[in-house]
Amino acid sequence: MTSTQRHRSTKLTLTTLVAIGATLGAAATVANAEETEPPAGKWTVSFMPYGWLAFLNGDITVKGRTAAVDISATQIIEHLEGMPWFSYAEARKGRLALYNDLFYSKLGISEGVSFRRVERQVGGTLDAAASLDFEQTIVEVGGAYEIARWSSAGSSNGSSASGSYTAIDVLAGARYWHQKMGINLDVSGGVSIGDLIESGNLAIARSGSVDWVDPVVGARLRHRFAPGKELVVRGDVGGFGAGSQFSWNALAAYSWDFAVRNGVTYSGVLGYRALYVDYEQGSGRNKYAYDVLTHGPILGLNIGF
Repeated sequence: MTSTQRHRSTKLTLTTLVAIGATLGAAATVANAEETEPPAGKWTVSFMPYGWLAFLNGDITVKGRTAAVDISATQIIEHLEGMPWFSYAEARKGRLALYNDLFYSKLGISEGVSFRRVERQVGGTLDAAASLDFEQTIVEVGGAYEIARWSSAGSSNGSSASGSYTAIDVLAGARYWHQKMGINLDVSGGVSIGDLIESGNLAIARSGSVDWVDPVVGARLRHRFAPGKELVVRGDVGGFGAGSQFSWNALAAYSWDFAVRNGVTYSGVLGYRALYVDYEQGSGRNKYAYDVLTHGPILGLNIGF
């Protein structure tokens, strides 16, 4: 990717983050409206676009060649190819909730990428420089069910004079992964390139489309300090050999309502998320593996109906 493309991508991403921040700041000047709990038998829906300043740490293997990645959020922003997308939606009725989480990003990067090893069946030396072309989509769908709720005063019905309570949900769902990966190796580095694509002084190992689905199970704790102020802590595990070997996801986020307009509630969300997956298929020259932790702060604007 050229410096001009990187500049445009960086500008586009930062503009989006600034726009979210400006929206939060401007709306925060609106006078607080009186908040009411929705009727227990009514569906409520929330939608949250968010930004994820993610770091990538781990190993990626394409056609038996493994690259180590240790990429910062700043490096990712500078090397994005196109606009990323992150959003979370949830519909709730009483104790039941249905949710969807979307993730898409595409980047081309050499910073923070190093050639680590080759499979024994492949051959070649380990002194080649490496860069990475990376496209990933993650779609998660699932349901949650509240199994317990109590107020700060200890009442099991979840009511208190201050409006504070703590609730625990169990959740289950599926997380779909789609990846296209390319590891670009410097031909002068002495790598075996018989099965790779040659382009100038690069040998390119391309994965093609790789898809899998992980079942996930987990739990979520929701603590409301007062109406419009809530902390959510969530954790789940998945894979179990059905898709990936193993995966886990952890999130802690604080949300605060800053405005209610025409029955629509606007909330800011600030938190931290970590998502790890260990996936592997094939062997030798056909081996593909993705063993990476993605983690970093999130900032979102939640819109509730």
